[in-house]
Amino acid sequence: MRTMHIIVTGLNHKTAPVELRERMAFTSEGLSRSLERLSNMKSILECLIVSTCNRMELYVVSDQPHTGRYYSKAFLESEFGIPKEEFADCLYSKEDFEAVHHLMRVVCGLDSMVVGETQILGQVKDAFLAAQKQKVTGTVFNQLFKQAITLGKRVHSETEIGQHAVSVSYAAVELGKKMFSTFSGKTVLLLGAGEAGELTAKHLREAGAGRVIVLNRTVEKAEEVAKRFYGEARPLSRLVESLREADIVVSSTGASRAVIEKNAVKQAVDKRVTPLFLIDIAVPRDIDPAVHGLNNVFLYDIDDLNGIVEANLDLRHREAEKAEKMIEEETTRFREWLNTLGVVPLITALREKALGIQQETMNSIERKLPELTEREKRVLRKHTKSIVNQMLRDPLTRIKELAATKERDEALEMFVHLFALEEQLRLMEEEKAKEKNQKASGSLRFQPASLAGEVSIRS
Repeated sequence: MRTMHIIVTGLNHKTAPVELRERMAFTSEGLSRSLERLSNMKSILECLIVSTCNRMELYVVSDQPHTGRYYSKAFLESEFGIPKEEFADCLYSKEDFEAVHHLMRVVCGLDSMVVGETQILGQVKDAFLAAQKQKVTGTVFNQLFKQAITLGKRVHSETEIGQHAVSVSYAAVELGKKMFSTFSGKTVLLLGAGEAGELTAKHLREAGAGRVIVLNRTVEKAEEVAKRFYGEARPLSRLVESLREADIVVSSTGASRAVIEKNAVKQAVDKRVTPLFLIDIAVPRDIDPAVHGLNNVFLYDIDDLNGIVEANLDLRHREAEKAEKMIEEETTRFREWLNTLGVVPLITALREKALGIQQETMNSIERKLPELTEREKRVLRKHTKSIVNQMLRDPLTRIKELAATKERDEALEMFVHLFALEEQLRLMEEEKAKEKNQKASGSLRFQPASLAGEVSIRS
């Protein structure tokens, strides 16, 4: 039985600048070749690559922790053509259950730039599917990543960690949802071509808003932005007319003084029945604060939105505490599964040996008592097997329990010695080697899935 180690080596937004993350990003087109090269590195038995704009991580199963770490770094050096000295200080490396715990936190969005974001869950799932397709995962990673992805889904469905807006643009949409029962058919007026305003308009469109009107001092710039929304570009001189048509106004011009005066809004909402929702995310402010006094007009500035974001971040961090408990439980479950996996060959060996003895005994009985009927033989077979199963029940239960303790290695060795399983295990290893050679005749690649029942990871 081999001792295997799960190792993660990577960098993220907390450890490496964006310039380095850009240089060490895997492309979707080249990922399969990269997985193939990583899987062929010395000591690497299973592997998987997670690569996003904010993180790059190599997950490997290795028979030696030192060589697993060394060849992971060597792979990065050769893959990107960057000397180790240039990225070594930005790398983190975690082993065994620390690596498992890290993966669980990643899929739940607790290690992300924005706590609770859901995009990383889909990215890890895609990475797992890509590695499976390339046949570079095996017994350990197939179980670990399925378990982690399922946990990520549970965390997002059973907690509210991802349900509170933590960006200004999303906070604006959240406010709008409280004001309008639906965004369907609503007209968005985007004043200015600032990035934050454009992003807010994009989120409003994704939430169901319909028509988009873009106003800007430079009509060419307005047309450029309007194209992205299949909207209409207008000059700033048509402000009052556009305000009359709009339900939601997003303003981010970067002007030095107010662009939307109280009188302009007053003219636009005269005799209006539906509310006008104004979002001012410019600094200095674009919209005259006196607008607050007008009926049926609701104005929110950057401070209002930041207040919502801060409150929501607090809520997310509280929900993150619930997620951490779920992660601890899931890490423990994986540990228990892995420990049981290490015991499988011993259990199989003992059962095969015991049933072999039972079969030999039955053969001897049948030779000595040839007059036995088929019914009598069936009864004897059933009862002798029952004796075997009852004798094995307690030892097998105890070895499973001991496999979860710090003394697991000593306990497993003692189990093998007490029941004299060395020969049985040797025969099993030979049988597996024979199967592996037969598979290899049809493929030059080593299939990590053949590790089933052999893997043990030290606690």
